[in-house]
Amino acid sequence: MNVERNAGSMNTRFRADIAVLLGIASMVALVHLLTNGRYGFHRDELQTLSDALHLDWGFVAYPPLTPFLERISLSLFGVSMVGLRLFAVMAQSAAIVITGLMARELGGGRLAQIAAALSVAFSPLPLFEGTEFQYTTFDYLWWVLIAYFIIRLLKTDDPRWWLAIGAVVGVGLMTKYTMLFFVAGILGGLVLTPARRFLGNRWLWAGALLALLIFLPNLIWQVRHDFISLHFLRHIHVRDVGEGRANGFLRDQFLLCANRFTAPLWIAGLLGFLRDRRYRLLAWMYLVPLALFLLSKGRGYYLAAAYPMLMAMGATLAERWLAFLPQWWRRTVATAYFTLLVAWGMYICTAILPLASSGPLKNFALENNGELREEIGWNELVKTVAGIRDSLPPDQQEHVGVLVGNYGEQGAIEILGQAYHLPAPISMTNSAWLRGYPEPPPSTLIVLGFSHDQADRAFTSCRLAGHNTNPYGVQNEESKDHPDIFVCGGPRQSWPEFWKDYQAFG
Repeated sequence: MNVERNAGSMNTRFRADIAVLLGIASMVALVHLLTNGRYGFHRDELQTLSDALHLDWGFVAYPPLTPFLERISLSLFGVSMVGLRLFAVMAQSAAIVITGLMARELGGGRLAQIAAALSVAFSPLPLFEGTEFQYTTFDYLWWVLIAYFIIRLLKTDDPRWWLAIGAVVGVGLMTKYTMLFFVAGILGGLVLTPARRFLGNRWLWAGALLALLIFLPNLIWQVRHDFISLHFLRHIHVRDVGEGRANGFLRDQFLLCANRFTAPLWIAGLLGFLRDRRYRLLAWMYLVPLALFLLSKGRGYYLAAAYPMLMAMGATLAERWLAFLPQWWRRTVATAYFTLLVAWGMYICTAILPLASSGPLKNFALENNGELREEIGWNELVKTVAGIRDSLPPDQQEHVGVLVGNYGEQGAIEILGQAYHLPAPISMTNSAWLRGYPEPPPSTLIVLGFSHDQADRAFTSCRLAGHNTNPYGVQNEESKDHPDIFVCGGPRQSWPEFWKDYQAFG
């Protein structure tokens, strides 16, 4: 009877704990759902939507999972920002819940679970991941889920968890190639900790084989395309380093990857993992990627998904420490922590989330968040291009093409341009270059994303036909760097030569 009562009590507590975590995740999701319809699509989202219309086992800029998910969203919701961002909101919400569950598996009570979940919910990078659908959003979830499975593996000593770990690693590799850095952390941890006992276990190798099988279609695609994504990644890395985007890596670990007031929590979590013989593997799952990204000059946000597991351990240790304090001290410390965490989280929200469609809050967000500025002006751009098309003589309208200089313009013309019956864009960037140019090629081109000098060098008979502006006067890449739109004849080279010479990565 006592056993049954204890089991029932544990089940009741578990359901209550889950309900609290789901409540936190649901509140965050609701905020995203209420605000994700403002402004417009981000240029990166427009590339993903464009690729979603051309499904393949691989794309130049990323593996195939994210465009596949967006193809599903397109089928369900059409061109709806709230609908198309729904999977991103779900992924972020799941990461919050799983972080709380990690704290529970590590021995944390409800206070630890809430602290861990809120620490993720109010951190900059996770908050941002719920505002847009990008491969980084789902990559974040896979890292968190793998960490949870690793904790379950080490806690139960059941090697069959390697199958679940392998499956998520495979899905992660189909999402973002930086999963390999996390895998390096797992392997490093296996070698350097008592978890090396699993190295000869058949379940580990079965999990590795499962990961390879899931990833195999993309690997074959890369082989067939001469590992074009590797060339792309090298180009982007050189660009990022050259433009200073990789500067401040260590600073970003405190300010971008996590809420700044969670630093004591995740540092305690890292030290806790290092001191814990059973769970020491998770410390190396953080330290190895940290060292690799630091040495290779990775961008600051690349490591963000490693912090939830540290926060879960830190919250658990903090709860144990609080238990030794007098009750009034416990309440004071806990209240102070949650107050600072939530207060700073709310400030972060004003800069990251599109909380307002107008007024001071919108101005503040646009001034402090360059990513939000990249959501402005796409509808106006497409409308301007359609107006230029309609102003051409009828014989030119019949043979006109829209040639774009970057993937944001490509996605805008292909997705938003459908409402104006614009032709599919001609783009030389990333996977669009692989898809080629139309046959027969158009004789008249509306050219975007080129300066006047660039357009004159590349095409014949160019004239300025319009300007790329937005009604808010927001300075972003399009309005600042590519303000002019031209009408031109064909390229000065033959189309095959032009296509070969103007391949671009971006």
